[in-house]
Order: sequence, then structure tokens, then C-alpha cells
Amino acid sequence: MSIVVQKFGGTSVADAAKIKNVANAVIREYNNGKQVVAVVSAMGKTTDGLVKLAGDITEKPCSREMDMLLSTGEQISIALLSMAIQEAGYQSISLLASQIGIFTESIHSKARIVDIKTDKLQKHLNEGKIIIAAGFQGITRDGEITTLGRGGTDTTAVAIAAALKAEKCDIYTDVNAIYTADPRQVPRASRLETVSYSEMLELARVGAKVLHPRSVETAKQFNVPLRLRSSFNLDDPGTLVIGDDKMEIHRPVTGIAADLKQVRIAILRVPDQPGVAARIFSTLANSNISVDMIIQSLEEGNLNNIAFTVHENDLNNAIDVLESVRKDINAGEVVVDRNIAKVSLVGAGMVDRPGIAAGMFEAMAEAGINIKMIATSEIKISCLVDKDHAEEALRSIHTKFELDAKAEVQS
Repeated sequence: MSIVVQKFGGTSVADAAKIKNVANAVIREYNNGKQVVAVVSAMGKTTDGLVKLAGDITEKPCSREMDMLLSTGEQISIALLSMAIQEAGYQSISLLASQIGIFTESIHSKARIVDIKTDKLQKHLNEGKIIIAAGFQGITRDGEITTLGRGGTDTTAVAIAAALKAEKCDIYTDVNAIYTADPRQVPRASRLETVSYSEMLELARVGAKVLHPRSVETAKQFNVPLRLRSSFNLDDPGTLVIGDDKMEIHRPVTGIAADLKQVRIAILRVPDQPGVAARIFSTLANSNISVDMIIQSLEEGNLNNIAFTVHENDLNNAIDVLESVRKDINAGEVVVDRNIAKVSLVGAGMVDRPGIAAGMFEAMAEAGINIKMIATSEIKISCLVDKDHAEEALRSIHTKFELDAKAEVQS
């Protein structure tokens, strides 16, 4: 009997009525002759509420204690969902990550999964039970509770699907498909029936919030068929994320996204000497700070200005690190620009196709939007713009590349 893994986010289990709706979605798959593992997030705004409580206690909560706190949210939702399934007359069991054996790195707040034990999962499935597993959390080899960071439940679901060699992993959420852009920012965004792992991974990394990058990365690595679906419309097939080799045609541009959570940091008057850049970025890496767009510009003499972007959650830590490094390398001040957004265009078909970058820059020029930084890869072009111009940039680029949904013909 084949295994199906389903993931349900916080909005899908926000209250008792929605939990019963999710129970119906799980039972429906079970009645199709599948063994089912449902991976669930905390209810609604539970995690936000817990973060606020911690903030009421201390401005700088210990990361270990935050993981202890935040991991409690999923325990509530998995127990309630399991009860709903049992009430409908089916066998079900809820399991925390520690009970399953989802092992992670010894890093708090954004740990990565390193191993999943499947013995207990397989035993319960073979007994005919529907498993309700806690997402977002893990455990270290020495028994410490960890969390996987934003979007961690997506990652848990795909990792369990890979470990169990599941037939598929369905990610249920409050949207019905993946679109060429966020419809809330670009009202004429077009629905995508299929998208490749590579394209979805880039879109997720640059701000598309429908799937977490690590979940797509895991799906790609283990070739897990991934489908995004609506938990409120079970008959909608959603969007299928598949291997690049299964895509018949790669569009020049598949989608665009904006990340409003980026901050630009510049360290000025850096000595132009071998090893200095390595010192700066290795120190940031050792503090578990990821950097994105990087640009180095010559100032005067043997000095450079080095600018890069980080997620706003890493800003304070990054500044502390850079102030320490700045003194050691005898550089100038550290400057922060919070008024930025990263606007990105993604498409596997843009490889070796001229004119894509020019079209993107033309779209923003026609809208009167200034570009602060540019970065490119094989299937992605990203630009930094002022934050209040981000949505206008998205709409201009979307129209420029003819991604707007076709207007319905009136009868």
C-alpha cells in the first residue's frame, strides 16, 4: 500500500471547524486506499502569540528556551486533529518529533534535519492508523528540542515523505495554487499548473511564501513529487512541482517575487588586501548568518566599500559581528539601509536567452524605479529597489514579460 504525506499549515487548523475540515481531507485520502501521515503546524497565530509572550518577558530570549516554548504549539494541534479523526470512527495517533525520532543539528531556532527514524511510523501505518505528526520541530542526539525556523512544517513533511519513500507529498494551505506572482501584490497573476524544482526553489528563496526553500530543496534531492493544494477546496488539483527533466517546455520567465524582509549592510573603506573579504564573510558564516547579494566597489586609494544583504532577523547579530571585524581590519563605519526590497525574476528558460535582463531593467525604468544593486544566476535576476516601490516594480515586470492572466471573455 502506498504512502501519502499531507501537510497542513496554521491557517488550515486555526479553529475547531477548520480542524474538522482537515480531518475530512485526511480521511478522504485514507479512504482512497492510502497509508496517511499528516504533518501539522501550530493553530492559527499560536506561534506569534508565544513569541509575543516571550517578548513581554525579555528583549533577548535564549534561543534554547524559545525552542522549548515554540515547540508546544504543534502538540495542541496534532492532538486535536487526531481526536477529530478518531471521532469520525478511524484509528489515529499523534506523535511529536521526539517520539518519531526526527533528529536535527544542534542549532536552535533554525536547525536542519539530519535523520528520521521510520520504525515507529511504519509500525503504526501497518496497524492501519492515520499518523498525525508535529511539524516545525526536531530533537538533537542528546535530547535537546530544536525548531526548524520559518516554514519548518513544509520541510518536516517533505523529509518524512522522503524517509518513507512516499508516493507523494501534498502541501495544503490557504491558497489554491502557485502563481506567477503573489496575487495580493499583482492582481493579474496567472496560475501555474506545473513548475520545476529548480524554479520553485529560486522563487521560494527570493520571497515567494507558498513553499519553504528547504522543503523544495529536499523534494528535489530525493525526487519527492510535491503538490501545493488548498485545504478549503479539496477537489482543486493545485500546482505540481516536478523534476526539471519532466517539464516539456521551460518558459523564459516563470514567475516573480519580492522579499521585503531584506536589509542592506555596507562596511566602508575596507583595506584592499587579500583575505579581507574572506575574513568578513567567514566570521558572518561562523555566526550562522546567511548573506545574499554582494557588491564590492572601489572607493579611492587601496580601499573598497563592500555591501550585501541579510534577512532582517539577522540584522542585530550581523552588526555586532561586523563591528568586531571592522576594528580588526581597520575598516570604516558600518552603514545600514532598511528601506529596501529585493525584486526577482525566475525562469529556467532564460538560460542563454538574450534580452531577459534588459527587459527587466526597461520595465523598471519605464516605471521610474531606481535600481540599487543587481545579482544574477542561471535562472534568476534580482534587483534591490526602495521598499515602497516593490509592488509597482513587480506589476511592471509582470506585464512586461506577458505574465498577466488573460481577461475572461464575457458572454
